[in-house]
Amino acid sequence: MGDFYKQVTRELANCGFAYWRAAKGSHELWRNSATNKKVIVPRKLTNRHTANGILRVAGSSLKV
Repeated sequence: MGDFYKQVTRELANCGFAYWRAAKGSHELWRNSATNKKVIVPRKLTNRHTANGILRVAGSSLKV
């Protein structure tokens, strides 16, 4: 099992997203101010399928 948090947040930043605020528990809310899209990213992101789902919602074509 890998930790996909760094890969996902790096790709979100490349797509124009920025850390917005802390969410419930160990989650973070990232927002793209240009498109007003918001995604929630768990701090302990160990599931590849969850990571790919977050990237798909963000509009990225990257698969981890």
